[in-house]
Amino acid sequence: MSEVLLVEDNRSQREMISDILKKNGLTVIIACDGLEAIEHIKRSSPDLVVLDIVMPRMNGYEVCRRLKSDPKTKNVPVVMCSSKGEEFDRFWGMKQGADAYIAKPFEPIELLGTIKQLLRK
Repeated sequence: MSEVLLVEDNRSQREMISDILKKNGLTVIIACDGLEAIEHIKRSSPDLVVLDIVMPRMNGYEVCRRLKSDPKTKNVPVVMCSSKGEEFDRFWGMKQGADAYIAKPFEPIELLGTIKQLLRK
């Protein structure tokens, strides 16, 4: 079973996304901000990270840059999932190394399809 690290500071969003992932057979680990995500990733490398952008202590762009610049975690797929849905936001997320970018609100099938595709690689 694949382990997904969900990094989301909004409780209701965190619960909703976590439920979607768990119902589809994924193990979900939660981090509420970027620093917590980095600490978790140092302890155990997840198979994939779902990453919000606007968070306290460290934003998603910085988390993504750190993951992708570290040889131990550079191959962990990152799906940015954010309410920042403008084309520039998507461009900037991909420029930081994200493997996919999904704007909120999203359809669960879109998130699941993206995650399953990245886990197959």
